[in-house]
Amino acid sequence: MQIHIGNLIRDELRHKKRTNQWLVDQLGIDRRTLQRLYNKPSIDTQQLLRISKVLDKDFFNLYSALL
Repeated sequence: MQIHIGNLIRDELRHKKRTNQWLVDQLGIDRRTLQRLYNKPSIDTQQLLRISKVLDKDFFNLYSALL
């Protein structure tokens, strides 16, 4: 199974009924950077940690499940 983290982040944001603008504000990034993030199949662990905290979702657990 392959993980596309950008899609999973977008899905979680929708699940939490939050907007792209809300996430942009929380992360201190611009909308263009967020759109690029959604298209990435993988991202830096520090960035994923920040997103996990903001969305209150352990995205790292998804990778652990593959072991």
